[in-house]
Amino acid sequence: MSRRLSVVGLGLGTLLAACSVSQAQQAVLLSDVRIVDGTGAPAVEHGYLLLRGQTIAFAGSAPPSHLPRETMVLKESGKTVMPGMVADHMHMGLVSGTEVGEGNYTEPNILASLQQYERYGVTTVTALGLNGDLFYPLRAKLHEGTIEGADLFGADRGIGVPAGAPPVNVSGDRLYRVATPEEARAAVRQTAARHPDLVKIWVDDFHGTLAVKMSPAISNAVIDEAHKLGLRVAAHVYYLADAKELVRAGADVLAHGVRDHPVDAELIALMKAHGTWYIPTLDLDESSFIYAEHPDWMDTPFFEQALSPALSAQFKNQAWREGVLNKTHDVDVSREALAMNKRNLKALVDAGIPIGFGTDSGATPLRIPGIAEHRELRLMVDAGLTPLQAIHIATEESAALLHLHDRGIIAPGKLADLVLVDGDPTAHIQDADKIVAVYHRGRLVPSVQH
Repeated sequence: MSRRLSVVGLGLGTLLAACSVSQAQQAVLLSDVRIVDGTGAPAVEHGYLLLRGQTIAFAGSAPPSHLPRETMVLKESGKTVMPGMVADHMHMGLVSGTEVGEGNYTEPNILASLQQYERYGVTTVTALGLNGDLFYPLRAKLHEGTIEGADLFGADRGIGVPAGAPPVNVSGDRLYRVATPEEARAAVRQTAARHPDLVKIWVDDFHGTLAVKMSPAISNAVIDEAHKLGLRVAAHVYYLADAKELVRAGADVLAHGVRDHPVDAELIALMKAHGTWYIPTLDLDESSFIYAEHPDWMDTPFFEQALSPALSAQFKNQAWREGVLNKTHDVDVSREALAMNKRNLKALVDAGIPIGFGTDSGATPLRIPGIAEHRELRLMVDAGLTPLQAIHIATEESAALLHLHDRGIIAPGKLADLVLVDGDPTAHIQDADKIVAVYHRGRLVPSVQH
């Protein structure tokens, strides 16, 4: 008979000491746990989940018939385990504290943000543009699991136009700005030679604040050349008319929600015909005003642990808060955009359009890694989705957008990327914030306290 080590009621610090990095080689059985498998199916109550090495060995409503030698058994009554979240739209190396700058694109700064995602249960992320040469060696190490942090995928530099989006000042090795379709095709060919996961384009004028928008001639050239080279294209978008133009041209992913008008039957039909994915990024607009309002959840340890000292000080600064809220036009635009985005998300989900999960976190100091993704879950439910639908989008669906079939669901043979929380997030999505433990490839990693 196999030996097992039973562990009940250990504090997280004790458990981390017991499990350490070598725990990835030890079997762990979570018993009497609610299993939300990520597929959208109802939870399995009082279930059993066996982790062995980097993968899931067993998941079911009855205990496994055999346990590996010296299995650590953790009784998790009243807790829920769900897959680690997969973020399809974030950025890295742009922000440090409250500042955005070229000098922030360093390995220590990038790894710090990737480890923060991991602590908050976001175990896979996609850096959707503005990536320099550092991206590729980091991606390889994170795929191998030889360094700590969320697993990394991404879209190389991305392609904008002179005097247009994105409105950031980064060096040429992190962004193409092309003026003609020929330059666009050349940029795609150079990008393809580095083997990214996606190609990114920016098609927007940021509420009319930029002098130039990318023309259809350039975006069509990018999409055509990328598809010839076997790459998919994700497009930054805001307006309904642009979304239709991009989908007609074959864009694979709309990387933001449509926020100027309700989505209509024409867009839905186009997206269905082309198999286009949609990432709403609801938190993007909420983050522009919510922190100045200072809701109660900002005073929780779960939130405060995500903040740099500089950002924490900014949020406590009454003058900063008043300055944000006094820009009533900007706040009203963001509120209206968020409301439209929610409405459009619900319409597209009801229409059967595939939805990815992302927030644009890391693009500005207010789009906070980890926090943004947990806010996104709540905002999706506020939009009318069920908690199970929101979790399904944040896990299996988002992994599918990246063509990743080894994660995003709880099933034997899948990666043991898991989040253990108190309570039942299928009944109360805010329980997803009550993180007890995060496993990444079977390794128990430091997680936030709630």
